[in-house]
Amino acid sequence: MHLDVLKKIGGRTPSILGSKDFTKFSILLPLIEMDGETHVLFEVRSLTMRRQPGEICFPGGKVDRDDDSEESAAIRETCEELGINKDSIGELIPLDYLVSPFGTIIYPFVAVIDSEANLKPNPSEVEEIFTFPLTELIEKKPDLFNVAYKVEPSIDFPFQDIPGGENYNWQARDMKEHFYYFEDRVIWGLTARILKHFIELITGK
Repeated sequence: MHLDVLKKIGGRTPSILGSKDFTKFSILLPLIEMDGETHVLFEVRSLTMRRQPGEICFPGGKVDRDDDSEESAAIRETCEELGINKDSIGELIPLDYLVSPFGTIIYPFVAVIDSEANLKPNPSEVEEIFTFPLTELIEKKPDLFNVAYKVEPSIDFPFQDIPGGENYNWQARDMKEHFYYFEDRVIWGLTARILKHFIELITGK
């Protein structure tokens, strides 16, 4: 009988446990040729946005049910935010995805934006756009700062049912936040992590 149980799960493709309940986001790191040099394009989030107004980011957003894939979501969001059509986006390549402790999965991609594209940022989402030469970003090392996450059980948490009770040794984790400082710009958080990951991939360092 126990062998019949295993037949029910044989041949399945494993995924991240609980991922069906995760919110999924796609992000695109845009490269664009300017004056014969490769630049990375950044956005400043609109100051009227409810979440993270004024922060520097890459184009991206939530993967919708109508999106065919995480890749198509990244293209759609980039087109909406930069005011371009998908034909202006080429050579799209996936980067490593991230699973956050807050119930989200982030799928980053890197792609080339046609230098002839007429960029018209959507003012409801984008305050401004700017670029930095990739060579400068490679040379710049980010500053690292530590963020500690605390475990705070609910008031009705059943401490009496676990070994150690209220003195249980929770395995809280720390996370390194990366900060890039360029002129008057501060690039940090998820954007800085994706940027650092991309630079490590292309430099092998």
